Amino acid sequence: MDHSTSDCQLNPGEVDYEFESNEVPETLGCRSVLTRCIVQPLSVVDDELVPKVGMTFTTLEDAGKFYRNYAKAAGFSTRKSKISPTKKTNPTAGLNCPARIYIHTLKDVGAWIISKVVLDHSHPCCPSKAEMLKQHRELSMSIRRTIENNEEAGIRPSKTYQSFVAAAAGHRELNFIEKDVRNYITREVRNVSEQEDAKEFGKYLLRMKEKNQNFFFELQLEEDQSIKLAFWADARSRAAFEYFGDVISFDTTYNTNRYNLVCGSFVGVNHHGQSTLLGCSLMKNEEIESFKWLFQCWLRCMGGNAPKGFLTDQCASMKRALEACMPTTVHRWCIWHIMKKIPSKLNVYKGHADIEQQMSQVVWNSHSKDSFDRNWNDFLLNFGLADNKWLSDLYEDRHIWVPIYLDHHFWAGMRSTQRSESMHSFFNKYITRNSSLIQFVKQYDNCLGSREQAERESVAADFHTVIPCATKSSIEAQFQDAYTHAKFREVQAQFRGKANCITRLKNSTLGYSVYEVGEQVSSSIFNKFVVTYDSVAAEVKCQYLLFESRGILCRHALSVLSFEQVSQVSPRYILERWSKKVKRRHTHIKSSHDEPLMELRSKRFDQLVFRSQNICEFASELEELTAILHRAYDNVMAEMESLKAKRKGTSSLSHEDANLESVNELQSPPRIRTRGRPKNRLGSKLDKQIANATKKKKTKVLSELMCECYIQINLFDAASAVHSNSSQYQGHVMNYQFRVPAAGDNSLGV
Repeated sequence: MDHSTSDCQLNPGEVDYEFESNEVPETLGCRSVLTRCIVQPLSVVDDELVPKVGMTFTTLEDAGKFYRNYAKAAGFSTRKSKISPTKKTNPTAGLNCPARIYIHTLKDVGAWIISKVVLDHSHPCCPSKAEMLKQHRELSMSIRRTIENNEEAGIRPSKTYQSFVAAAAGHRELNFIEKDVRNYITREVRNVSEQEDAKEFGKYLLRMKEKNQNFFFELQLEEDQSIKLAFWADARSRAAFEYFGDVISFDTTYNTNRYNLVCGSFVGVNHHGQSTLLGCSLMKNEEIESFKWLFQCWLRCMGGNAPKGFLTDQCASMKRALEACMPTTVHRWCIWHIMKKIPSKLNVYKGHADIEQQMSQVVWNSHSKDSFDRNWNDFLLNFGLADNKWLSDLYEDRHIWVPIYLDHHFWAGMRSTQRSESMHSFFNKYITRNSSLIQFVKQYDNCLGSREQAERESVAADFHTVIPCATKSSIEAQFQDAYTHAKFREVQAQFRGKANCITRLKNSTLGYSVYEVGEQVSSSIFNKFVVTYDSVAAEVKCQYLLFESRGILCRHALSVLSFEQVSQVSPRYILERWSKKVKRRHTHIKSSHDEPLMELRSKRFDQLVFRSQNICEFASELEELTAILHRAYDNVMAEMESLKAKRKGTSSLSHEDANLESVNELQSPPRIRTRGRPKNRLGSKLDKQIANATKKKKTKVLSELMCECYIQINLFDAASAVHSNSSQYQGHVMNYQFRVPAAGDNSLGV
């Protein structure tokens, strides 16, 4: 009677047991005790689950699984330990539970037979609570793959567990708890030691380079080979730099990894006005030399082409490094960071709230350099701030942060490093100061993917839809035809603002006209801007500098063009930078994404699930189709179980599955020393082998070639403890070695 149904191995990570050293006498053999436990009366447990003398199993693992299933039904858990055959074991501690089963095996047969069963327990058992015991909680492959995917996507463990609860319609329907999910993530998914973390980071960089030779990375190491500086950029980012590398925002952030390496990101703006990542870095410090190395490395990555503009926060080290590495690039400090410091820098002064408001007015509403200088001096005098060092230093550096000193350069709409900070906020949702480097790069890949997807969606919207014009202007129609939706909306905002403008011609000579455009910004405030128009060159310029800084014609310039009855603007005002018609090379390149190094079984599982989804969706339409699929499932399951039973106890490694790691794990079969010439063949039937071996046992006919071999193993009730006394057997001994197979290892541990 063979009750073996599975070739699954006992998992030491899920069951409380341990293997102890054992010496097996070659002639006398040894016995096996499979667990002491806690059981309900037999009437409560299905008779098919109750162990009986004479049951046989192909492997020890099958026997262990059968007994664990019985334990769960009866309401207890088990613990297995390997006990030396030279010892006589007596329970002397704990609950002293006598329940256990004994099994033994024959060396030349390879089958395990239950020889004795003890079902009595010294304590009560509760089947309804058995599912909460650690041994009976398990994560199926489907659950494990979902956990792995959610972890890579940055979904928190609590949310992952709640999704399982929702899918199962309640906690009681799950055979695991939230702690199991967290433990699996900690022990299996995030289990990267500090010693291996840098190696895995390096392997990631090499894998990305192997997938696409345009992937770029450089590392600078300390004398002890630890990472000091690191930079990398994928092939898509390098290609995107060709179109969006004119203006760069660079910012650093902390607390993204367990080594306190500073994360720095290079961010540009694409033709949809979206942030696009153009490289990432990790730095051990923020010294001038570190920034020099990083900026030079980034320039090499981008073909030596320096951007026209570079935004950073107010950092002296960055400023010095940029001056050395990119002398022709216009450096701009983030104005948002500076204005945010006003309360902390000036709160010692009386009326500091008024000071902050007035300073903002001076910075944002000075429309010429001369007016800014006058307004700044008046501001200092009015509030008695002429001796304030912080404000004095800011004035000395006004050319790198005050808008009127910078807006005649193109900045693609950027005045602060908040685009970089938004990337960092994305990271901070999913990584912490305890995150490993490999976790960080995975989340960076996710960020790259999300940016790529956002651009793809915008490109599709530009192709399939049209935003209607808000006016009858033929100039607006020009921009509607050429610009992406995001940029055309900015143009439309200027057309709407034109309604608040009053245009007055001041003078005109030989086609060159000077206008004053008044804009009503409130019920009592009008701002005035000087706009010039050259009808010969078809050129319009406004003091507001919106086109120069953002590439969008302002409402004041549009008012003058309308006054001049211009029906079409010069092509110079329709920037290719914002065009939806340009074919850009980077759109044909996928962002880097590291495929998880999954076990072959996990890969097969994912493929099967993917294909079965379409079948299930189709079958769910009708009850009749669902019934057909159920019958097909039953037939296929029966066929697979039959094949699995035939192949039980064997393993193979095909050329499709083989890799260097798996081949290195292969081991030679154990060497068996025998006397004389072996038999030509073994008996073909399991029953015949069992009968012959049992007969030999009963007649006590012992031989070295066909000796009985037992392995004594105790599976104890988890609530019990065992102590033993022993006396040494005499005779020859044979040593057996046990190896726990590695994850994904197709070979059998022996």
